[in-house]
Amino acid sequence: MADRWVNSAAILGTDLHLELTRAGSRRAALMGALREAVRDGRLAPGTRLPPYRSLAADLGIARNTVADAYAELVAEGWLTARQGSGTRVAPRPAPPPPPPVPAHQRRTADRGSGGHPAGATRGRRAPRTAPRPVHDLRQGRPDATAFPRTAWLASARRALIAAPHEAFGPGDPRGRPELRRALADYLARARGVRTDPGRIVVCSGFAHALRLLSGTRLLRPRMAVESYGLAFHRSLLGSAGVRTVPLPLDADGALTDRLTALDGVRAALLTPAHQFPTGGPLHPERRAAAIAWARGNDALVLEDDYDGEFRYDRRPVGAVQGLDPERVLYLGSVGKSLSPALRLGWMVLPDHLVDRVLDAKGEREEWTSALDQLTLADFIESGGYDRHVRRMRRRYRRRRAELVATLAERAPHIRVSGISAGLHAVLELPPGTERSALRAAALQGLALDGLGDYRHPDATTRPLDGLVVGYATPPERSFPGALEALCRALPPGRTPS
Repeated sequence: MADRWVNSAAILGTDLHLELTRAGSRRAALMGALREAVRDGRLAPGTRLPPYRSLAADLGIARNTVADAYAELVAEGWLTARQGSGTRVAPRPAPPPPPPVPAHQRRTADRGSGGHPAGATRGRRAPRTAPRPVHDLRQGRPDATAFPRTAWLASARRALIAAPHEAFGPGDPRGRPELRRALADYLARARGVRTDPGRIVVCSGFAHALRLLSGTRLLRPRMAVESYGLAFHRSLLGSAGVRTVPLPLDADGALTDRLTALDGVRAALLTPAHQFPTGGPLHPERRAAAIAWARGNDALVLEDDYDGEFRYDRRPVGAVQGLDPERVLYLGSVGKSLSPALRLGWMVLPDHLVDRVLDAKGEREEWTSALDQLTLADFIESGGYDRHVRRMRRRYRRRRAELVATLAERAPHIRVSGISAGLHAVLELPPGTERSALRAAALQGLALDGLGDYRHPDATTRPLDGLVVGYATPPERSFPGALEALCRALPPGRTPS
């Protein structure tokens, strides 16, 4: 293939030349030239690329070749494509400037380099630094592009028209009665929760619920938590004077039979539907053990049902709360099912705790919008919420299947667990390889977490090595590219002897 240059000033709005070299196919040559132009900054973020037909004509290549090159660069995260907006260079925020080096360190560095300026290298290759993330595989983040804007807007209009005048006054700390009625019906039908509107208190999410419960002093001085969980939740509890005690885990969830041996513990925080982050539901016998412990010790179980709607292998596992509504506090939100931007959650409380939680919350609603509550109530009652959950369940199931199939083909030595539900999976790694895998992932432009980030600092069981891979966040078009980068970051399998 002959060398070909094209001056794209007229079609790109900038003086840019693309060089297509002799090596490789025309599609590969075009992709390489565009990558180089983006990498060098000649194609700035947001720059609109020419249509397939125009660039193909300028380069003297087939239109399908240009279309295929664009599509692959979109999948890799170099470009974005939206109907009506064309193909553009993807946003790539510049990394922050390095902090200034103190004068005494500059002098020391100068002496150590034999008089060469600090940062210069003589006979040594500069260390390779990780690029800014291109693909987001962090857990707990739903697909933001899938928010049901049209259906939500329709519910907002209906709710606004039907809202009573008092809805625009100071908010009731219990939450709007319309939403509490809708939640009582939905949670009973979909999650097996036993409640009524009077036992539901609306909040802004799980963290807000923990803060309110910590303010009641019900969780002090010591509280059992699973040995793997969110450090943010443990920190929140610690700042409220609650010391967390780790409860060991295995493939069947938390070892709840060990609760009886924990002195001074009168509350336990569990994720029974899908242990976070290791995966798997809490075994029925362990559910019963948790209830028996709570009844026998005048204790409470906090049930974090963070993604109970998204179960793929069988019917959803019902809530533990249904076994004993007077001992289990059921906590949920729309953060995974709809969007964390809505800041809407709920607590289903035992009768005797409702007033204590309301006292901690205060006389007026200060956290959640009454209009958002009314909209969610309509969204649930109109069937929009069920339709959205079913649609996202199908999408996430496809994502999960694509992840599993890709790993089976490219990395069969890596075991995948925690895939029966939720928005993430765990890739089990050989002992001692988690940190190196995370460094390799960063170099591939991946944002994801290791299991070690979730381990309780006081846990005594053997640490687990693994990667927590969220498969919900990447847009559909870039998911294959994210999986390709993930496979490149994984440690290789053992070579047969």
